Amino acid sequence: MVSAFSLETTPWQYQMRNRILYQMKKTNFNILLLLFFGHFSLQAQNQLPTPTQAQLNWQNAEMAAVFHYDLHVFDGKVYNQAENRITPIADYNIFNPVKLDTDQWVKAAKEAGCKIAILTATHETGFALFQSDSNPYSMKALKWQDGTGDLLRDFKASCEKYGILPGVYIGIRWNSFYGIHDFKVEGESKFAQNRQQYYNSMVEGMVKEIFTNYGDWAMVWFDGGAHGPEQGGPDVLSIFEKYQPNGLFYHNLQRADMRWGGSESGTVPYPSWGTFPYQAVGAGESTKEEISRNNFALLKTGDPNGSYYMPAMSDAPLRGYGGHDWFWEPGRDELVYPLDKLVNMYYNSVGHNSTLILGLTPNAEGLLPETDTKRLKELGDEINRRFENKIQSTSGTGTELHLKLDKKQKVNQVVLMEDIIQGERVRKFTIEGKTKGGWKTIFEGSVIGHKFIHQFEAMEVSDLRLKIIESIGEAQIKDFSVYSFD
Repeated sequence: MVSAFSLETTPWQYQMRNRILYQMKKTNFNILLLLFFGHFSLQAQNQLPTPTQAQLNWQNAEMAAVFHYDLHVFDGKVYNQAENRITPIADYNIFNPVKLDTDQWVKAAKEAGCKIAILTATHETGFALFQSDSNPYSMKALKWQDGTGDLLRDFKASCEKYGILPGVYIGIRWNSFYGIHDFKVEGESKFAQNRQQYYNSMVEGMVKEIFTNYGDWAMVWFDGGAHGPEQGGPDVLSIFEKYQPNGLFYHNLQRADMRWGGSESGTVPYPSWGTFPYQAVGAGESTKEEISRNNFALLKTGDPNGSYYMPAMSDAPLRGYGGHDWFWEPGRDELVYPLDKLVNMYYNSVGHNSTLILGLTPNAEGLLPETDTKRLKELGDEINRRFENKIQSTSGTGTELHLKLDKKQKVNQVVLMEDIIQGERVRKFTIEGKTKGGWKTIFEGSVIGHKFIHQFEAMEVSDLRLKIIESIGEAQIKDFSVYSFD
C-alpha cells in the first residue's frame, strides 16, 4: 500500500492547526478538513528533491560522449598519467592534427545514441584547446593554422550542426606547465603565493572566456573538482552561476549537479537513486569518509532519503577492454570494447537510472579511429534493434497499471520511467505477467527514477501489471512498456 505522510507537527504546523480548528467553528467542516490534509500532503510531496531543467536534460540525454584530446596524443608514447601530471611537454608545436574533423567526431557519437558531447578544453598538460587571452599556453601559441585555430569553437559548431548538446571539460586540478599539483603550487614562500595567485587569476579569466565567448553550455565538468577561494583556489562557481546559470555544474565542494558513479566501468548497481545526502561529493582528500568508504558504495547507490537531487553518471573509456585508454595511443585498437560489453554497460547505466558517458579518443591526425566509429555505429544500431519492437505501453498514476496485450505472446523486456519532475516517489514495486498458470512475478524492485530497464527470460503472457507497493505521494509513471527481441 502507499505509505502515508507522517503528521508529526512542527511549531509552525501546530499554529496552523489551531487556526484551522478555530475557523472550523465558522465554516464548512468537511471542506476545511480536506484543505488541511491536502496542505500537508502537498508539504510531503514538496519535501522530495526534484531536478533542475539542466539535470532533466542530462538524464533525458541518457548517453554522452567525452572527447579527450591533449598534446601528448602527438608524442607517440603510451599515456602515463602520473608522469604527465608533473612533466611539461617539451614542445607544444607537436600539436598538428592534419585531418582534424570535429564533425566526424560528433557524428560518430550521435550514431551511438549520445545526445550530449563534451570536449576537454584543458587537461593535465595545462594546454588550452581554444583562443585564450588569459592563458598564453593555448592555441594562440601554435604554428598550426598560424595560431588562429580554436578546437573548442569547431567542436561546439559540430555539436550544433548535429543537434547534440555541447559540454565542456575544464581541468584545473593538475597543470604540468604551470607546476600545479592537486590544485596548488608547492611551497609556502612569497614566491609560491604569488604564483598561486597568478594561476588562480588566470583560471578565472580562462573560465570566463569559455563561458562568454562560445554561447551556452549544457554542462561544465571540472574533472577532479574545482577548489574555490576557501581552499586557496580560483572562484569558478560564481563565474559559472553568472554566465551559465542554465547549465549543469560538476563540481566543487559547494555544489555538484550530478555525481560520479563510483567506478570507471560504465555501470552502476541496482538500486541507484538519483538523490544524495550531501550537496557536494568532494575530490581526493576532500572526499568525506562516508562517501569514499566501501569502495565508494554511496556514490554508486545514492540515498533514497537524500536531501539533494544528484543523479549518478557511469563513465568508461571506449578503449577499456584489457586497458583503460582515455587518450588515443597508436597500435591499441584491440582495446575497443566488444559490442556485447557495451550493450551490457547500457543496461547497467541507462537502465539503472544513470547516464552513460563513453570516453572517445581522436587520434593524432584529428580523426576518431575507424575501429571506434564502427563500434559506436554498431552500438547505436543494436540499442535501436532491442527497443524497436514495443508491444504495448501505458502511463498513469496510482497503485496499479496494466498492459493488456492484444493476444498472448512472448515478451522479454520491460521499461519503466517516472515523471521525475515530481521527484523519485516510488519506493517499492513489482512487475507481474499473466501466464496460462496465473500471475507470475517478473521483478521486484525499489527505485524507478528516470528509467529502469529489465531483461528476463522470454515468457508468454496476455497481460502485465505494475504494482506500486510503496511510494511517497502518488506515483507518477511516465512510461510502462513491454518489448520483445531476439
